[in-house]
Amino acid sequence: MSNFSEALQSGKFVVTGEIGPPKGTNVEQMFEEAEHLRGKVAAINVTDIQSSVMRVSSLAVCIKLREMGLEPVLQMVCRDRNRLALQSDLLGAAIWGIENVLCLTGDHVSLGDHKEAKGVFDLDSVTLLKAANTLASGKDMAGNDLDGTPSFFTGAVVSPASEPVEPQIIKMKAKVEAGAKFFQTQAVYDPQQMEDFMKKVSGFGVPVLAGIVLLKSAGMAKFMNSNVAGVQVPDALIEEMASVGKKERKKKSVEIAARLIKQMKDCCNGVHIMPLGWDSLVPKLLDQAGL
Repeated sequence: MSNFSEALQSGKFVVTGEIGPPKGTNVEQMFEEAEHLRGKVAAINVTDIQSSVMRVSSLAVCIKLREMGLEPVLQMVCRDRNRLALQSDLLGAAIWGIENVLCLTGDHVSLGDHKEAKGVFDLDSVTLLKAANTLASGKDMAGNDLDGTPSFFTGAVVSPASEPVEPQIIKMKAKVEAGAKFFQTQAVYDPQQMEDFMKKVSGFGVPVLAGIVLLKSAGMAKFMNSNVAGVQVPDALIEEMASVGKKERKKKSVEIAARLIKQMKDCCNGVHIMPLGWDSLVPKLLDQAGL
């Protein structure tokens, strides 16, 4: 059993972090970012070719984090691999002791830097969850017996800020039925919206970690509102970010994130912090949030 799963099952308020692999083999900065999270989070997500921009393998980074004594969450997207490769990579992760897996469908290739790439999408997030849990039962998706059975703690993503939110709840139920044992949400900036969402899904009985993306500027907030599905930054927060100069942005970003965590702490099981390179701010953020 992974330490992350034990932390969630203990009923404690759980914090996870996130790092993104680089485009190239210079990984020093990425692992420096991971060190800022040591002792502060229960596990560290490693993004998988995020936004369809080619980057270093998530699995390779997860293996290195394990060697460093840090617990990874392997993100897996269905965009780039068929069911053969996805199952193969899941078994490969298990060999390296990686149990935490976040199952994602993945962004379309049109968003990335290789427009000529062909999306696979043989599976989606729901069927990938089923695949991982089928492997954990000792068989592959074709019903063949495995010689050695892996253990996985599988999770998925949900977007409480989507309008309308009902399709998200329907998909969340399907993910729970497929074997999702935890959820990390897309970025949430409205605590009341998060509380209302949690009341609607409380019957699923699965822990939910609220997503916290550190705002870097008012411009970034406006961009997310226009381009990132399921994210809505209120005008008041945009104005708050716009009210400070460039030198004060990090301080204001931490202040806003800490306030959001305090306001949402009683309605969810934890938070998933996405620093976007500002990992050095996470210890200060957690202090201000009272964690």
